Amino acid sequence: MHSRFFSFVTRGFVAVALVSLFASSSPLCAQQPTSTPAQATAQTNDQDSHLVSSTQLDQQVQASSATRQKQIQNLTQFLSTPLAEKAMKDSKIDPVQIKTAIPSLSDAELADLSTRADKAQHDFAAGFLGTTTLLLIILVVLVIILVSIYH
Repeated sequence: MHSRFFSFVTRGFVAVALVSLFASSSPLCAQQPTSTPAQATAQTNDQDSHLVSSTQLDQQVQASSATRQKQIQNLTQFLSTPLAEKAMKDSKIDPVQIKTAIPSLSDAELADLSTRADKAQHDFAAGFLGTTTLLLIILVVLVIILVSIYH
């Protein structure tokens, strides 16, 4: 008799536990709002303020494109100098192939080579670099472009 009573109490306890568990997680129960309408509006405004507007995005794209075009022009001018033309001719490198490959460089490669070319031209004009050093820089730039083409 004792085990029957124990079994009855256990079953009752399990039943009450299951009913309370299902009742608390039931979708039929009204859910408490997690925030007030004012808080929801404030959260929406905070999220809106972190988004980039299409105008800002367009400006960034235009600035990036303008920078890239300037770097392509700078590198093309550097490789169009008589000294660079002679270096390419002596090395049996096709100048047209090199100049055609410049736009296919990545942004990082283009920025790096453009900066190096600009610095080399300024240093050469200031007398800090000799012709031999400038030729070496030109050849290094050519090798980097060729490697990026075939890589």
